[in-house]
Amino acid sequence: MMIDDNDFFREATMRICGSLEIEKALGSCLQFLRESLPLDRIILQQFDETQNSMRTIAIATEKECLSVDYLTPLSEEARNCAHEELQEFYGVYLFDTPETCAISREMLDFHKATCTSLIVMPLQSEEQIVGHLVCISEKEILAKEHARLISLLKDPFTIALSNTLKHRSELKLYDRDFFWEATKRICGSLDIKKALWQSLLFLQNYIPAEEAALLFYDSSKGTVTLNTQADSSEGRLVNFQAAYPAEIRTVLENVEQLEDFVDNRAEENPIAKPILAAMGKGKSSAILVRLIVENVWIGSIALWAAGWDKFNDEHLRLLKQLKIPYFIALSNSRRYSELLTLKDLLADDNRYLQEELQKITGSEIIGADFGLKDVMNKVRSVAALSSPVLLQGETGVGKEIIASAIHNASQRRDGPFIKVNCGAIPETLMDSELFGHEKGAFTGAIDQKRGRFERANGGTIFLDEVGELSPEAQVRLLRVLQEKEIERIGGTAPIKVDIRVIAATHRDLESMIKEGKFREDLYFRLNVFPVYIPTLRERRGDIPGLVQHFIQKKSRELQLSSIPTLAPNAYDQLLAHNWPGNVRELENIVERAIILNREGPLSFSELGNEKLTEITPAFTSGEAASYNLDQVMADHIRKVLKIANGRVEGKNGAADLLGINPGTLRGRMRKLSIAFGRNN
Repeated sequence: MMIDDNDFFREATMRICGSLEIEKALGSCLQFLRESLPLDRIILQQFDETQNSMRTIAIATEKECLSVDYLTPLSEEARNCAHEELQEFYGVYLFDTPETCAISREMLDFHKATCTSLIVMPLQSEEQIVGHLVCISEKEILAKEHARLISLLKDPFTIALSNTLKHRSELKLYDRDFFWEATKRICGSLDIKKALWQSLLFLQNYIPAEEAALLFYDSSKGTVTLNTQADSSEGRLVNFQAAYPAEIRTVLENVEQLEDFVDNRAEENPIAKPILAAMGKGKSSAILVRLIVENVWIGSIALWAAGWDKFNDEHLRLLKQLKIPYFIALSNSRRYSELLTLKDLLADDNRYLQEELQKITGSEIIGADFGLKDVMNKVRSVAALSSPVLLQGETGVGKEIIASAIHNASQRRDGPFIKVNCGAIPETLMDSELFGHEKGAFTGAIDQKRGRFERANGGTIFLDEVGELSPEAQVRLLRVLQEKEIERIGGTAPIKVDIRVIAATHRDLESMIKEGKFREDLYFRLNVFPVYIPTLRERRGDIPGLVQHFIQKKSRELQLSSIPTLAPNAYDQLLAHNWPGNVRELENIVERAIILNREGPLSFSELGNEKLTEITPAFTSGEAASYNLDQVMADHIRKVLKIANGRVEGKNGAADLLGINPGTLRGRMRKLSIAFGRNN
């Protein structure tokens, strides 16, 4: 069949110059050329002198057309191939045995291309070769006439390649500026909310996105969590979760096969649909780029806009350039958050240092083999379990020490031991202290705060004076015990906690239940394993050991050069005392004696002072006595306040005489409606 050169040139040129995307132009031209020539593949190349390599710019086959940037290293033999050794017709080179020529052989090996013969046409502009067009036939021999037809297209291909190279050069400058400006915003803050927001504001100059988000896939649960979101107004932490069926999870977990995508019908996409539904989104367009570097997938960056057909491949190309900056920013943010968490944990309780100091100074419980033998047997029985424990006993008997012993003997010993004095926390701050709050949850909530229960995760929480909790706080505590989860003030989702609860009280909770002051269901939850701690009056045999322990402890604290001794009658004075403040009172009296007489011998003659002995009984048999526990306590506190001239704190103040913390005393006074101040 005769081919009209003019028609051939016109049709081929229209296809070559019909698209700004060189790979599409090349593919369209190949379709036309195959009507007249036995071609299977055409390639555009350029020789890179700086690297002694052939750079492939575009490839077209019957099945696909690609814009690429491949470098084919050339051997010295290929680079020095003499043109006069090649068959040249009409300004093009014909290779009917390509395997015998080094340059054609190396090129075909690199592309893994089957070839029977090929044509190479230099593309020359103003005496400068800008590239080469390579035409490959896999099965047939290309003839001189084929070379002549290809030569007619030298100028159109030269123009197309020159424009492509110029465009790529300009695009590199454009992409460089885009990458630089975007990276400054992405990596400009350790606060991932702010970084996402700032980067979105910049990206909106190039991509019509309305919102951005960071997502994480949890393979253990088969869920995707959206935890950071930004729009034009701000960035924020959120908690949207979506579960996926097994077939989608298989796709998500194959990191090597994961692909970034644009979907202009995102609400129908099996990956995007659950997340959009969780956020309450309707018709949407979305771009999603996985943040995978060196086969490590830490999350994904997603952009979306309301409505259909908002994004194209150019938008995806731009966002994919920012994969590494987003990966670095997200990784740094996670590490920074982990450092803050570790800082909070250290600030919570300093338990590590305290435990080491206890090992040095002696952490044994005085009386463990004597007055507290039954208590320690119970401690050993319950320590290995996670059952709640209720410690009962008077103020000052050492409930916190027993709670610590249970924790240290348990499998949770490496976890936190968080102490909460329920009577010392104001009611208005109770929820925030126990359960934490989100940033902005209320006036003054300038940052996110983890509550005591959340900080105790993996360990033990000790609720001292649990009888002082308000009815509202009792309800919330009951939920924690039942559901094993808490919810921060202002939070949107519950937080699971793995904790062991040890509660303590000096009050008669059963009487409080009858009076309607304590919830019966909460009592049953706490009273799984009750432990009564005897008073010091009931274990006077432990007093000598306790005194020696406190003398050594206080001598170290006061940095004495020598440890004071006891006066001959000291033990008699101590054993004769009634000890209403129990072990805490004994510790305070030993410290007071050391301060007054640092070199010893230590005497406790003031224990016989009428001021102390007259307050020992709460009432006498001759009085019109009340048996109500609160009334007895109120009367006793009023008597001690009268002796202390209304003073709560300080030496010989009411708290000092009672052997309790001043804050605890004030809390009880408020609860019992006892007025403050010396005038009262």
